[in-house]
Amino acid sequence: MKYAVFLFLMTLMVSCNSNDSNTNAPLQEPFDYSVINEQDINAYLTTNDLVSLKTESGLHYIIENQGDGVKPNASSNVTVAYKGYFLNGTVFDESSAEGLTIGLNQVIEGWTEGISLFNEGGNGILLLPAHLGYGSFDYSTIPGGSVLVFDISLISVN
Repeated sequence: MKYAVFLFLMTLMVSCNSNDSNTNAPLQEPFDYSVINEQDINAYLTTNDLVSLKTESGLHYIIENQGDGVKPNASSNVTVAYKGYFLNGTVFDESSAEGLTIGLNQVIEGWTEGISLFNEGGNGILLLPAHLGYGSFDYSTIPGGSVLVFDISLISVN
């Protein structure tokens, strides 16, 4: 009987060993897509006959209508109608016409910076290099290193 208990405990210890094939895989290092993203954004702008402004962080933006209401800051709660897509036009996310209400301190860095460039009632386009979006790793349906394009309408600053 004590050999059976010993055998059971040994089997349990071996089966609970954390050295499975996934933990031995090398860790991925982040990759800086900044240069590649900048080239891709510039090609997109040229192809679509668009002219953008660029912030120090690398965010490209096009203000189609500045709006005349309040301008949000990085911690404002806003309601935004948006469509997010890749440079090839594939849509990965879209709000309803009523928009999404969220704090700008709860979103990706490119949104925090970009939406703060508009006044309430304004609209335009944000082109986010990967480091201002989801970075160099895959996130849900967004491949790592992706440039993200957002059509933005700032409905209200709440």
